[in-house]
Amino acid sequence: MIIRIVVLALYALMIVWVGIRGLKKTKTFNDFYLGGGNVGPWMTAFSYGTAYFSAVLFIGFAGNVGWNFGFSGLWIALVNALLGVLVVWWVVGMRLKDAAREYDAFTMPEFLLKRYNAPELKLLASLVVFVFMIPYTAAVFMGLSYLFTSNFDIEYWHALAFMGFFTAFYMVLGGYKSMALIDMIFGIIMAVSVIILFFSTVGEGGGLPQITFALREIDPRLTQAVGPPGWWPLLSMVLLTSMAPFAMPQLMQKFYAIKDKATVKRGMLASTFFAILIGGVAYFIGSTSRVFLSPETAPAAFDLQEQPVYDILMPELLTNVVPVSLSVIILLLILSASMSTLAALVLVSGSTFVKDFVHGFIKKDIKDASMTVMMRFMSAVFILLSVVLAYLNIDSIVMILGISWGALGSFFLGPFIWGLYSKKVTRAGAIASGTGGLMVCLVLYAAGIPSPQAGTIGMFTSLALNPVVSWFTQPKSA
Repeated sequence: MIIRIVVLALYALMIVWVGIRGLKKTKTFNDFYLGGGNVGPWMTAFSYGTAYFSAVLFIGFAGNVGWNFGFSGLWIALVNALLGVLVVWWVVGMRLKDAAREYDAFTMPEFLLKRYNAPELKLLASLVVFVFMIPYTAAVFMGLSYLFTSNFDIEYWHALAFMGFFTAFYMVLGGYKSMALIDMIFGIIMAVSVIILFFSTVGEGGGLPQITFALREIDPRLTQAVGPPGWWPLLSMVLLTSMAPFAMPQLMQKFYAIKDKATVKRGMLASTFFAILIGGVAYFIGSTSRVFLSPETAPAAFDLQEQPVYDILMPELLTNVVPVSLSVIILLLILSASMSTLAALVLVSGSTFVKDFVHGFIKKDIKDASMTVMMRFMSAVFILLSVVLAYLNIDSIVMILGISWGALGSFFLGPFIWGLYSKKVTRAGAIASGTGGLMVCLVLYAAGIPSPQAGTIGMFTSLALNPVVSWFTQPKSA
């Protein structure tokens, strides 16, 4: 326990030092939000990867997917890396950087305004980002708090309050300058930690063949290509987590800040390898939860009916499987993953409110210094709202994330991707695809469809509506 506290204190001091260092270099709003738009390949690669993966992956998804799907959950890791990272960098990367320069737009709502000449679309986009980023951030806070509760035997709300305060302090200081530098440190910690975690888990289980045999004894489908829930729940989880990154504001922001095309090429490969390593190990470890955990060995991970509490599975698994001497490394792993994601979410949400909403609709002549101050204030407000939602604990991490990613992807995917690549799509098509996709996602979820499936259908709806409606609303040529 003492070692964990000492390491955690040193970790906190490192983050504070980076935050103060970033504060000295942050003079303008552009510095705070984009780091001056001159960030190199390694920083961008790690920043993208660490923003993609967080406690939501290691605590929520790994536990839920691993317990229900077994080894077939590894499909999610593979497609996330190939589609959600490699193809996103290849297809969107420099194209978005060039479009940002062409339109002089450095946020997603601002891009939609200038590409479609649609102020109403920008307003809707700003509201969607701010509203639906809150549950995503809350899910990350929930995962971190469960981890702290398991490791330090403290109450959930104590851990939640500590992480909220610490994140606010770190983010308000330095903005993207701090985030890009520390994400590289976080990424290295994550890569080393998951390798240690993998070999530790395999060793504890008696080797990979023994783990596979134990899972097959529980249910043969846990070792097959498609796990017990079936192909549609698995496919919807794969598509939700792999398609949404094409239009997630906190991930697209990395390309606004990137340096040049050479940076994109180098960063693409590094980021893809990082994603395969982190995602693959996380989902593999989650699949072993049925081997190591039961109501007898880990009662905290099961309810009174002896059903698994998915958000508690991974903290209990890590506590039971990982040797005490290595537990501090796992703590740093999930802390590093989560802090970077939190920073990206807070930065994008705060900037959307200040630059797109306040500067765009309320006070257009606001000074740069005032925008930077307001950005810091709104970052703190956003964190507070997310902590409150996490405290209410209204659903599992996977369901909350599904709502957030599904809604954001359903709104942005059609207008953004078509707007980036086609000159034929129209303002009416963009508005129809954004609002239509979002409404389909939310209506399906309200009707009882699980959030990953509702989000997947909403995203396909968004992609389909833009070209269809645009075809009917294109101005007729002479």
